[in-house]
Amino acid sequence: MLEMNPIDIEGHTFLAVTLKLPKTNFMAVTSEKGYIMCGALDVALLNEKLAERKIIAGRAVGVRTIDQLLDAPLESVTLEAEACGITEGMKGRDALLKMV
Repeated sequence: MLEMNPIDIEGHTFLAVTLKLPKTNFMAVTSEKGYIMCGALDVALLNEKLAERKIIAGRAVGVRTIDQLLDAPLESVTLEAEACGITEGMKGRDALLKMV
């Protein structure tokens, strides 16, 4: 099942997407500039093979819900995210606010 819901963080609207798969959930929260995602995100691929796309993204591991994704520290971030002031260890919601 696919769920898409708008969420508000400090007056800014983001889109939360959850795809329920057998034995796991695929989750992302996106803005117009970038996104945070569950452990399925391959940050190394974005930095190395897709660098020319300049993707702003962060990855949190061990999360099972959108709320956990928002509150979890980011385990890794893309180089473009770092250029926007997003760092490893930053909470997902704080990273999203840097993407507005």
